[in-house]
Amino acid sequence: MKSIHLYSTPKDFKIGSNNILDLQKKDTKLPQILFLTTFPPRECGIATYSEDLILALNNKYKKSFDIKIAALELQNEKHTYNEDIYTVLETDNPDSYVQLAENVNKNKAIEIVLIQHEFGLFRGNEDDFLSFLRAINKPIIVVCHTVLPRPDENLKKHVQDINKIADAFIVMTKNSAKLLKDDYKVLKNKISVIPHGTHLVEHSNKEVLKEKYNLLGRKVISTFGLLGSGKSIETTLDALPTIIKEQPSVMFMIIGKTHPGIVKHEGEKYRDFLKEKIKELHLENNVRFVDQYLKLDALLEYLQLTDIYLFTSKDRNQAVSGTFSYALSCGCPIISTPIPHAIEVLKNKTGYIVEFENPQQLAEKVILLLGNEKLRRKIGLNGLHKIAPTAWENSAIAHANLFEKTAIRKMPLYYKIPEVNFNHFKNMTTDFAMIQFSKINQPDLATGYTLDDNARALVAMCQHYKLNKNKSDLEYIRKYFEFIKFCFQPNGKFLNYVDKNKKFTEQNSENLEDANGRGIWALGFLISKSDILPADLREDAILLMQNALANVRYINSTRAMAFIIKGIYYSNLKNKSAENTALLVHFADKLVQMYKHEASEDWQWFEGYLTYANSTLPEAMLCAYVSTGNRTYKEIAHTTFDFLLSKIYKNGRVKVISNKGWLNRGEEIDDKKVGGEQPIDVAYTILALSKFYNVFKEPQYYKKMQIAFDWFLGNNHLNEIIYNPCTGGCYDGLEETSVNLNQGAESTVSYLMARLTIEKHLRQKAKARKESQPAIISRKSKVVVPLNINTPYPSQIRA
Repeated sequence: MKSIHLYSTPKDFKIGSNNILDLQKKDTKLPQILFLTTFPPRECGIATYSEDLILALNNKYKKSFDIKIAALELQNEKHTYNEDIYTVLETDNPDSYVQLAENVNKNKAIEIVLIQHEFGLFRGNEDDFLSFLRAINKPIIVVCHTVLPRPDENLKKHVQDINKIADAFIVMTKNSAKLLKDDYKVLKNKISVIPHGTHLVEHSNKEVLKEKYNLLGRKVISTFGLLGSGKSIETTLDALPTIIKEQPSVMFMIIGKTHPGIVKHEGEKYRDFLKEKIKELHLENNVRFVDQYLKLDALLEYLQLTDIYLFTSKDRNQAVSGTFSYALSCGCPIISTPIPHAIEVLKNKTGYIVEFENPQQLAEKVILLLGNEKLRRKIGLNGLHKIAPTAWENSAIAHANLFEKTAIRKMPLYYKIPEVNFNHFKNMTTDFAMIQFSKINQPDLATGYTLDDNARALVAMCQHYKLNKNKSDLEYIRKYFEFIKFCFQPNGKFLNYVDKNKKFTEQNSENLEDANGRGIWALGFLISKSDILPADLREDAILLMQNALANVRYINSTRAMAFIIKGIYYSNLKNKSAENTALLVHFADKLVQMYKHEASEDWQWFEGYLTYANSTLPEAMLCAYVSTGNRTYKEIAHTTFDFLLSKIYKNGRVKVISNKGWLNRGEEIDDKKVGGEQPIDVAYTILALSKFYNVFKEPQYYKKMQIAFDWFLGNNHLNEIIYNPCTGGCYDGLEETSVNLNQGAESTVSYLMARLTIEKHLRQKAKARKESQPAIISRKSKVVVPLNINTPYPSQIRA
C-alpha cells in the first residue's frame, strides 16, 4: 500500500521513497495532468469515476502525459491508497489549499490541473477553493458532476467566480451544458460535453450467470449503488405486490453498501427501514440485498443477468448517474425517473421514463417489459447502440483531445497499441469455418459462411503463426484451408456463399471473380509460409492453387486480377513456377494497359473512379515488379499509390473512399461527407503501405501505416474506437454519426491482418535497434551487454 500525505501540515513532509522529489524524477519529460479528486478506497461515485477514467487514459495512450492524483480527504478521514498518490488535499484545511497551490506552481512538469467538482466536496471551504484556483498559474479544467438549475444569487456568483478562472469545463449531459451557458453565463466554447464513461462488456450468457448467482428461473429486476434514501428504493417495494401478481417469479436485487457518509451520521437506518417494509409487504421471497461494494467484474455480471434495471432516484437535481450508465453498457432495458441523463439517453425506444415516486407507473412498465422478451431485447440493443460512444476508451480520447487543446505547451498524443486478441476471431469460428456476421459480438450462425471471410482468416492466422510459431494456430489454418477446398468446384472455380447447413446458396449466381481472386491470394500466402508448415498442408495448397489458376486467365475484374497477382507473388516465394509467373505478367500487363488508357496528369489511376479495395491495385503492381524486375510495373505502382494516398490522407488522418459514394475522375473528396468507411479498406491500405515501405524504405509509408492503424484506435472523424479491446472484435463500419457495433468476420479479420502487420514491423525495428545499439562491458564478468534502450511504437502525432 502506498500513501502520501504531504499537505496535511508542513511537518508531514519527509524525504523518503515516496515523496514528491522522487515522484518528479519519474517521466519528467512528460507533461503532468494533476487530478484533484476523491479516489478509492474512498467509497463514492466520483472516486470510482476517476479511477475508471485514469485507467482508460493510461490504457489508451503512452508517452503522452503522466497523470498524478491529489486525493481529496478530510482532516479526520484518512485512506490508504493502492495507487501512487501525488499528494492529499484536505478540503477542510485552508493551509492545505495554499500549500498545494504553491507546489503546483513550482512543479514545471504539471501542465494542467483537472478538478472533479461536486459542491459537497468543498462545502464550508468554498472561499479556500476559489483562492486555490486564483493562485494556480496553470491551465485549469473543471469537471462539473452537478449543475444545479435555477441557482440563487450566491450559487450563481460562486460558479461565475470559478468560470473567471477556469480554462475549460466538462459536463456529462447536454442539459448541463445548456444550464452552464444559460443560467451561469459560461461561454459555449469553454464547455465540452463528455458523457459519463461506460465499460465495454463481452456480454456473457444471461442464463449461465443466473445459475451462477442462484437466480435460475427468476426474472430479475435490479438497482445498484451506494444506498441512501435519495434512491427511493421504497418506490419499487411499493410497486412489487402489483408486479408479483403478474410475474410471481420476479426477484428484486438491491445491490450495494450504504453510503459511508450516511452510515457515519445515521447508521443503517434507511436499510433497516427497507427491510421492515419488505416484511410488511410480505416480499421476503422476491427481494434480495447484496450488501457489498462489489468489484467491477462481479457488478457487471449482476447487471448482465438483470432483465430490467430500475433507476428510481427522487433527486430532481441529479444531473447524471454512473449506475445508470453501467446498466446501459450491459444491455439492460432501463426504467428511470426523469433526471436529465435519463431524458437524454432514453429516447427512441431505448427505455422508459416514469414520474418520481410513482409506484403505479413503475409497476405498469415493469409488467409490460417482463411480459415481452422480444421488446426487452430490442430496447437493450437500442440502449447499447446509444451508449456506445460513451465507452471509457472514447471518454479517454475526448479528455486527451481536450488536454491537447488546453495545454500551453505542445502535447503530442501517442496511442498505445492493444495486445493481439484472437478471442472474437475464434468465437466466430465453428468446427467448420468462420461465420459471416455477428449481432454485436454474438456470432450469427444463420448468416452462414463465405469464401471471402475464410480466405482472409487464413491469411491472418498464417501471419500470426509466422510471428509466434504457436502450434495451436495450425488447427485454424487447416480449418480455413479445408473450407477453401470445400468451396472449390469441379469446373475449376470457387463458390463463395455457404449456409449454416453447409449448402451453397443462390447468392453464388452473382459474379464471383473477386472471391476467386481472394481465394488464390490466401492460397499463395499459405504456400509462402510452407517452410514452417506440415508437408501435407503445403502439398495440398500447391495442388489446389494450380487447379484454381488453370481457369483464371479470362477474369476481367480489376481487383480479382490484383488478388491473383498477389497470390502468385507469395506462392513464388517458396514454390517458383515459370507458368505461374507468366500468368502474373499477363494480369500485370492488363493493369498496365488499363492505367495507360485512364491516366492523365491529374488522375493517375487504373480506372475512372476510386471504389473499394483500392490499395490492392498498386500493391499488386509492386508485387509484379518484385517478382519480375519490370521497372514499368514499379513506376506505375509508385505513381498510382502516391496518387491514392493523396486522396485519402488529410489533416493527420486516413479517410478511405466511402461505400456511400465512389470518387470519380474530376471530383474532389467532400470533407463534409463522412461515413461509410470500412475496416477492410483501412486494413488493405496498411498491407499495401507495409509492402511499399519494405521495397522503397520511404519513411512516409511507415508513418502513414501508423496513421492508418490509429483509425481503429480512435483517430477518425468521430474520435471513437473501431476496435473493441474487450471482445477482440472490430466494429463493422464508421458511419456519419455512429459506429456500427456489429463485429462480423470481415471487420474483425481485417483488423487482425492490420494489427499483425504492425506487429511484424515493430519486431523488425526492435531487432534492428537491438543489433545496432552500443554495448557496455561488465566490469565483473567482462561480458559485453547491450544497452537497454526502449523501443516505443511511434504512433500518430496529432498536430
